[in-house]
Amino acid sequence: MATWILLRGLMREARHWGGLPEVLRAQVGGAEVVTLDLPGNGRLHRLRSPSSVLQMVDFCRGELAARGISPPYHLLGLSMGGMVAVAWGSTHPQELYGCVLINSSLGRFDPFYRRLRPGAYPALLSLVSGTPAQQERAILRLTSRRGEAQAGVLEAWLAYRRECPVSRRNALRQLFAAARYRAPTRRPAVPILVLASAQDALVNPRCSRHLAARWNTPLAIHPDAGHDLPLDDAAWVARQVRDWLVSEALRR
Repeated sequence: MATWILLRGLMREARHWGGLPEVLRAQVGGAEVVTLDLPGNGRLHRLRSPSSVLQMVDFCRGELAARGISPPYHLLGLSMGGMVAVAWGSTHPQELYGCVLINSSLGRFDPFYRRLRPGAYPALLSLVSGTPAQQERAILRLTSRRGEAQAGVLEAWLAYRRECPVSRRNALRQLFAAARYRAPTRRPAVPILVLASAQDALVNPRCSRHLAARWNTPLAIHPDAGHDLPLDDAAWVARQVRDWLVSEALRR
């Protein structure tokens, strides 16, 4: 049974997945689920963030090899994590069984104002000022439609930040890597599922629609979740993945 590798987005870490790993494990037959931190985030916050998505792929492959976790894998990536998954599938398809891309955007297919909604700019600018609590609250409001109603989410995020702060330089390097990444013109030679949130205030869901149409992949859109879809509805994500795996198995 293939191991699932979970990849988060900008300035987030493995603990930000919340309950998704356990919920996903239950839906995929008890397969191992591994949450990786990208350099500059989480337990790797003291490392320098790569300035390219391809370098992130190389790091992840090396990290898994060092842990003795062998391919092939299934990848599930949120936002920039989805870019890492696409780059991985394009350069090393033999290592993957498939990829799930959640609220990702690719520069080749959509302009910057869809990849980052103009309405999000004021909230993003506010992150350069204010206290850590104010900044994390702004991120929660920008990325989630349900997070504020979940007990302990903001407090947990603040604790992660205190323990593993992301430096401003690493944040900028991650933004630079995501902004300049260009997807391949051809779909990676692995099965792909695209998931999106209709109420994503950060990335226009049209990006996911365009990606699925260009690459002729299955697409499912949650009607009222925000950008952090796993936080807003982990059970829905896991069910979509389970159903996709079943359909892929029947196709073989």
